[in-house]
Amino acid sequence: MKKNGKGWGLLLGLLVWTGETLPAQNITGVDQSALAGERVECRVPGHKVDRGGWIVNPVPHEMTFGEGTLDFSKGFRLDDRRGCFADAADFLPRSKRGAKVTVDFGPRVAAACGAKERPGAYVLRIDGRGVVVTGYDERGAFYGLQTLRQLLESPAARLGTLPFVTVSDWPDMPYRGVVEGFYGTPWSQEVRLSLIDFYGRFKMNRYVYGPKDDPYHRHPSWREPYPAKEAENIRLLVDACRRNRVDFVWAVHPGADIRWNETDYKALYDKFDHMYELGVRAFAIFFDDLFGDEDGRDPRKQAELLNRLTAEFVKTKGDVAPLVVCPTDYNKSWANPTPEGNLAIYGRELDPSVDIFWTGDRVLGDLTASTTEWVSSRIARPAYFWWNFPVTDYQRSVLLMGPAYGLDTSLTDGDVRGIACNPMEHGEASKVALYGVADYTWNTAAYNPLDNWERGLKELMPGAAEAFRTFAIHSCDADRGYRREESWETPSARLDAWSEEDARKLWEEFDRVERAPAAIEAGCGNPALLKELRPWLAEFTKLGTRGKRALALARLYRNGWTDDDFRSAYVRNLMTPAERQAFEEHRSGTTLLHPVYEELMAAMSDGLHEPSLRNMRAVGSFANVQGRTAWLDAGAMFDNDTTTYYSSRISQKAGDWLGVDLGRVEPVREITILQGRHSQGDCDFFDRATVECSPDGERWTPLTGELTNRYRIHWTGDPVEARYVRLKRGESPRNNHLTVRVFEVNGSLPDFVIGTEGIRTAASAFDGRLSTTCLVQGALRLRVPAEVAGWTVMNRPNGAAPARFGQYDAAGNLLSEVVLDDPCRRIARTEGVAEVRIEGETELFEIIPHPAE
Repeated sequence: MKKNGKGWGLLLGLLVWTGETLPAQNITGVDQSALAGERVECRVPGHKVDRGGWIVNPVPHEMTFGEGTLDFSKGFRLDDRRGCFADAADFLPRSKRGAKVTVDFGPRVAAACGAKERPGAYVLRIDGRGVVVTGYDERGAFYGLQTLRQLLESPAARLGTLPFVTVSDWPDMPYRGVVEGFYGTPWSQEVRLSLIDFYGRFKMNRYVYGPKDDPYHRHPSWREPYPAKEAENIRLLVDACRRNRVDFVWAVHPGADIRWNETDYKALYDKFDHMYELGVRAFAIFFDDLFGDEDGRDPRKQAELLNRLTAEFVKTKGDVAPLVVCPTDYNKSWANPTPEGNLAIYGRELDPSVDIFWTGDRVLGDLTASTTEWVSSRIARPAYFWWNFPVTDYQRSVLLMGPAYGLDTSLTDGDVRGIACNPMEHGEASKVALYGVADYTWNTAAYNPLDNWERGLKELMPGAAEAFRTFAIHSCDADRGYRREESWETPSARLDAWSEEDARKLWEEFDRVERAPAAIEAGCGNPALLKELRPWLAEFTKLGTRGKRALALARLYRNGWTDDDFRSAYVRNLMTPAERQAFEEHRSGTTLLHPVYEELMAAMSDGLHEPSLRNMRAVGSFANVQGRTAWLDAGAMFDNDTTTYYSSRISQKAGDWLGVDLGRVEPVREITILQGRHSQGDCDFFDRATVECSPDGERWTPLTGELTNRYRIHWTGDPVEARYVRLKRGESPRNNHLTVRVFEVNGSLPDFVIGTEGIRTAASAFDGRLSTTCLVQGALRLRVPAEVAGWTVMNRPNGAAPARFGQYDAAGNLLSEVVLDDPCRRIARTEGVAEVRIEGETELFEIIPHPAE
């Protein structure tokens, strides 16, 4: 099968995977190593559990089912012994003839029913006499009601009966909640109120209010009271927390400009008093993210301030919780480990009642026994873990919708005080992770991350659970920083060892991806969540479409179909600059789906060029120029755009190098390398380096001596026959990443280009890479050498007014003209032509000259 019909119209019919097995062919001219793909294995702990249709989160410590059921079809009648739970029990349909629900709390009644002697503990019993909820304290009884509520909402309760069951339950960790501590857009009042209800529903008990962009929380206005409107909003949040038995912890961040004097102490005391008047009964002070010479970094003065506030404010008021502090050294990677370090000074001098935040071994990291042991030995108390997940302020283009894992299930309250989870600025979407944090902090040893995630997705979007799962499983990883498992159920694809089964499964998954957003739009019952998801859902649909088309094209490509119709369809499936920008702003599928699309398209582009063209690719010692995403990571060096860059993403070390494989041995006469994200003050570059070349990748010849602190490297000289060119690191103490904006060999524009009026990145039309484009909005003029018999022009036509390809004689007379209204156009040379002009507006991928026979 070579050609039948017109391009994409025919190929659209092949997008449905028929199951027909086509014989594999040897593909020449393709970099096979870049096509390798492996089935992704899930490394998320846990497994799905059949809970018999009774879903409770957090999972109770003890839940024993008996024989029989309680009929609640006539509703319930509430016996609220303490008169505290009218609002908390509003989910119960009331009827004087309904089943009786008795709610009580207190150490005496709790002991009588066997409740654990622990704050927040409860026993829930359902039998033929009705429902009895007994709490060790008021919060315990509230939590018991939440368990009853979830049983009533469980799938198995749809028949109007509850099982006879005894639930004996209690929280493992004292602090279970959230810190609104991210950079970026703070949550709206509506989202905060929605989240507070969520905390109460799933037995979380702390909300630390510390949005980085609240000016009254930090510099410049931390000393000032909130204006009336903002103060009323705080009061409403405090009231909502009280209804949900959640502690509202107001945090202040004074370190950037604090002066250690009586004036500032009084300002801080007065601010606390102002918040107390608004109903706040728990406070935190943040000294994090101070990187200059601020006086606020002094740990002894920090401890002195906290001790004085503990004595003069906390203990004087009598109903205020112990203070919480976030130290300047809040993670191991930059903490001073010595007895004079921030943490050790806290351990010796800070009042023992003050809780201390800790993010772990790094800013973004897991909660482990080793990190809690390390910090506790210095601060002389269990740490309060500030978990920077699912926060995305370091990569705001993604949503982290995957399971909450990386939490050691052997820890107890003797090891850690609890977790303050730092979510995304997208509060509703953050509920997926918070559902897991609630489960872990309540029943730590039994925490099952994968099962929790499966339950959470159904809880948050019951009307479109499967579609939501499809979106979530491909929206887990930020592609940097705190790496997370993603797309673990989906096989990858490879052209050099094609598996029809894996390709079919991958196509089916792309099809589910394409259809999921519409199902979510139709079935999501939470408008606020849908509003947060919409920008990502729009790109998710496009990702599914592109992936299906790439697989269909790859299947044909393997069987030798590379004619002009195929090329036209191929170009139509390339992302436009606008599409790429939209995807980069709202990314999903970064671990597998998008790389599969990019890699298949890049690999096929190699075979769509004439054999004489250069097939340049990155090589080097860093993993991300060797593995399956090499093209994605390193392509920025070859895109003719100095604002984009390759990053090693790991520290440089002795022997590291980065270079290009030209695809063939050719005379190398000019090399240009731009290191760093910018050419002034950047630290991510080889500060000592040598440029070398090689014909075979084994014998290397230096072209320069050792270069010191050179962001821009430009070498010219007598031509040297080489296939490989590299920049090799010299001896240096530097351990930063390596970034490179440009790695160019033998110039960017061929010598037959004579004019580029109104053109940006003209070199992209001649670089042998269909992944780069030249935007023509004027005229591109080319001299026509005698050895050229014609051209293949690959472009994205402007449908309204396609560009024109004109051939002119030496006097400037037009000899022939072709309208570039097809993505792939073969054009024969007109006799007497001296110059070619491409005029109009188009996105030009490549101009491929045909040599004369």
